[in-house]
Amino acid sequence: MKYWLMKSEPDVYAWSKLVADGTGNWDGVRNHSAKLNLMAMKKGDRAFFYHSNIGKEIVGVMEIAGEAHPDPTADEGPWVQVTVKPLAPANPPLGLAEIKNMPELREMALIKFSRLSVQPVTPAEWKTICKRIGVKP
Repeated sequence: MKYWLMKSEPDVYAWSKLVADGTGNWDGVRNHSAKLNLMAMKKGDRAFFYHSNIGKEIVGVMEIAGEAHPDPTADEGPWVQVTVKPLAPANPPLGLAEIKNMPELREMALIKFSRLSVQPVTPAEWKTICKRIGVKP
C-alpha cells in the first residue's frame, strides 16, 4: 500500500462534499508530476484530504476506490482522474503551520514541494499524521 496527500480548495471541492457524495472523482489535475502520482495510485491506497488555500489543513483520510482513468473535464491532453471514498475525518484537523513545526515531518513533500497538488507520503509520515489526527493508520 502507498500513501498520498491530495489537495483541493474547499470552495471548489470540500471534504464535506466528498462525505455527502460517498465517492468522488479526483479530477481537474493539470500538472504532469501530479498526474504521474495519480497514475501510480492503486485501489486500496490511502490518501490525506488536504484543504488548500483556505484552511491549509489535513481534514480527512480517503481510500483510492478506482485507479487512474481518463478525466472527462480535460479539453485536451492525456489527463487522468482517480475515484476516492472518505474513510475518516481528521479529529482534529492538522494545519500546515503545525506540520512545519513537527521535526518528524520536516522532509515531507507538502513542505518541500508546496505547490504540488497530488504528492506521496512516506509510511513514517503517514503514521505520525494519523496518530496526530486521531485516525488508525
